[in-house]
Amino acid sequence: MTESTSGLRNGKTNQLWDKAIVKLAILILVAIYVYLLKDAEMSTGVLLAGGPIAILFVSFLFSNPRFAFITLFYYNYFAMGITRYFPAPLGLGIDGLLVLTYVALLFKSYKNDVGFSRMINDLSLVALIWYLYALFELLNPIVESRIAWVYAMRGFSLYFFLTIPVTFVIFNKYRDLNMIIRLWSIFSILGVLKGLQQLYIGMDFAEQRWLDTGGALTHIIWSGLRVFSFYTDAGQFGATMGHSGVVFFIVALGKKEMRSKLYYGIVALLCFYGMSISGTRGAMAVPAAGFMLFIILSKNWKLMTVGLFLLMLMFIFFKFTSIGNGNDQIRRMRSSFDTNDASLQTRLVNQERLKTYMANKPFGCGIGTTGSFGQQYTPYLLSAQIPTDSWFVAIWVEQGEVGLMLHISILVYCLLRGIWIVFFRIKDRELSFKITALLCGYIGIIGASYGNTVLGQLPTSLITYMSLSFIFMAPLFQREIDEENARKELLIQD
Repeated sequence: MTESTSGLRNGKTNQLWDKAIVKLAILILVAIYVYLLKDAEMSTGVLLAGGPIAILFVSFLFSNPRFAFITLFYYNYFAMGITRYFPAPLGLGIDGLLVLTYVALLFKSYKNDVGFSRMINDLSLVALIWYLYALFELLNPIVESRIAWVYAMRGFSLYFFLTIPVTFVIFNKYRDLNMIIRLWSIFSILGVLKGLQQLYIGMDFAEQRWLDTGGALTHIIWSGLRVFSFYTDAGQFGATMGHSGVVFFIVALGKKEMRSKLYYGIVALLCFYGMSISGTRGAMAVPAAGFMLFIILSKNWKLMTVGLFLLMLMFIFFKFTSIGNGNDQIRRMRSSFDTNDASLQTRLVNQERLKTYMANKPFGCGIGTTGSFGQQYTPYLLSAQIPTDSWFVAIWVEQGEVGLMLHISILVYCLLRGIWIVFFRIKDRELSFKITALLCGYIGIIGASYGNTVLGQLPTSLITYMSLSFIFMAPLFQREIDEENARKELLIQD
């Protein structure tokens, strides 16, 4: 058999395989669609209109895992806001898209090398360890509800476990990092614009309904409206805007091109304004921690001196002056520096009550026993009755001191590894600023998670996990840049 004949036959086999995959995907989706339609009531019209389109869309994703993962990034940003207009468990769509991406990669791997070997790295390992601990929690003898575990575990560990490896496989080029940063900036602008609409124009019908059915209790306060944009709540909006502001400000500093520098600088300022109108005091921890780390990573004594001086001035402004108290946003942010604040005192009292309750529970009360899941499945437990308010307190209560120490160890490892990469593995200036930006945003989110559960909520969780993946892949990006520079030099010499 000649080489050309063999290649032709292989080509036909690949085409037949592609068609078989698409047909199988359509068959599975049609079965799911018919099942949903069978039990549908008020949603029948939606299923009839959107079902066929969804089936064709998902079948296309089977043949294009990269597009599936990009779709996940889009969906991650808007899913929770859409639920105000179409009440449905759209958060489960994150799970579906993640699984679909893996399935699509698996199908594609039968005839192409998709790079599964890239999943094997230290970041994936720590994500696996954290997920295995979540599985271990199923054996916790005092767990009351396994169903609550299924729902709550997703935000605590499943998304971390699934997002990290697939990012290494699909977004492993320098251009992928640039694409995500651009998309992230566009979504951030949209988030601020939506927030401005709520603040200066007013709510639309769905947002007003959300406020009228309980949202107003926490979002209409003495200082006015706490803007929430298309996020789950104002706390998440504020933290995400602070996170984005830190990242884009540092990215702007690293840009050589004035147009790009100006664009990301403006986006950063818009994000910080969005953070201020959210009325979320805990969000201030994001720029505080993020810029502190940036000052350290800059390795520039002049910048360190000026940066620390500015941070000190900001602290003095909020802590020891009353300047700007006529502005609702400034007055509310200033209250976060007040150690006698009623909200802070309530949190401390709650933590003391939980400390007594947790005295003999080294592995916690079980995943899903706090917050909304605890109130739904185990409302009789004290852990469900006392607000945790903090991501770390929630982990402590649900997974015990052992789980908390493990989680903090993983977060610290990721931070130290990232710092080492920035200091010793990156030479390109612009890449260094981008990775530093992601690392500073990461430490900012950790800081904000002390006062809120932002790390486990969308869209922050997936963005943070993708950011960690990019940080750990930075040496590969540096190698890619070096190879491109070497290729250009050869062309010049020729």
